[in-house]
Amino acid sequence: MNFKRRLMVLYVLIAGCRAALSGEWKATVVKRIDALVTSCVVLPCSFSHPKEQLPSSRLRGIWHLQTQRDQRIYHQDETNILASFRDRTRLLGHLGQGNCSLEMTQIKDYDNGPFCFRIELAPMEGDTSSSDKFSFVEDCVKLKMLPAPPKPTLTLHANIAYEGLPYTVVCSVTYTCPTHGPSLTWSRGNAHEVTTVIKEIHSGFWEAQSILIIIPEAKDDHSEVTCKASFYGGMSSSDKFTLFVKRTKNHHHIIVPSVVAVGITVLFGGLCIVMVKKYKKRISELQDQSSMRDRLSRLSRRRSRSDHLELGRPRENMMELNHLPSTSTSGAGQKFCKPPRPSPKSQPGSSNYKPDISDADDYENTAYLNVYRNC
Repeated sequence: MNFKRRLMVLYVLIAGCRAALSGEWKATVVKRIDALVTSCVVLPCSFSHPKEQLPSSRLRGIWHLQTQRDQRIYHQDETNILASFRDRTRLLGHLGQGNCSLEMTQIKDYDNGPFCFRIELAPMEGDTSSSDKFSFVEDCVKLKMLPAPPKPTLTLHANIAYEGLPYTVVCSVTYTCPTHGPSLTWSRGNAHEVTTVIKEIHSGFWEAQSILIIIPEAKDDHSEVTCKASFYGGMSSSDKFTLFVKRTKNHHHIIVPSVVAVGITVLFGGLCIVMVKKYKKRISELQDQSSMRDRLSRLSRRRSRSDHLELGRPRENMMELNHLPSTSTSGAGQKFCKPPRPSPKSQPGSSNYKPDISDADDYENTAYLNVYRNC
């Protein structure tokens, strides 16, 4: 009884150790990943084991269908691979470093999986025990088939470019085959103006960026710039944008019009001053001429009035003036002129005459002139 009991305990311990040992073999894969038909895809995979570091020569990596382990899509011996997957799959990295990633090319629309990884530990020479085998059927990969490639995304530095200044555009596209990444090309730009950046977004998904730096000219306004992504297998996609170019952003468009406006203002002001001075002088001359004409006109009116008064004087007064001796001789023998008799206008007693000072003065002055003219 004691022997049977001890034997049973020994079996339990061995089974427990194997279960614990097998539980420590782990694999990490991406559960779902995109795959472009006719292109390629890389299935990221890593595994760990409890033993010391094992050489790759003792490890055998196998990929198979989840439901049928004997349906292998990858094996070291190509004769063990399904005919539809031969020459299309290969392991990347080293199994001794825990890398079990698989590359699959020439993707078919039925290569959707799920695919699982299996590791086998080959026995050492002289070891007759069976080899360890671990299939990670709970950690498998399913492919999402893409019949058309993803369209690149354009990121503009600004909506408007300025003539003569650098303008940056970034074209980016995602993919799942880092071993054969897409090629990004532009419809314009030299090679030294383009920079390519590759980065991993997350496990299994990568992004390629092409940074274009151009120096736009005036002729580039409203022109189209296209970014094309060419994928492994022959498929391609593209996107484009319209480039709007404006004049260089500087202060010339402010300074030049301001200087022109100030110059025109100064010139116009100077012309106005010269014209005002000129017309002031002309106006002064015209005023002087007008004043002279007014004076001459007044003199002419006065002469006309005096002639009129002289013609209209009463007859008897004119006869008296005519009978007056024009000259007299003094005791010393000198002649002297007698003053004329006062005019009728100087007599306030006349009832038919209203005195006018200007007319009286003109008449008297004329009378005296006529008298003295005979002296």
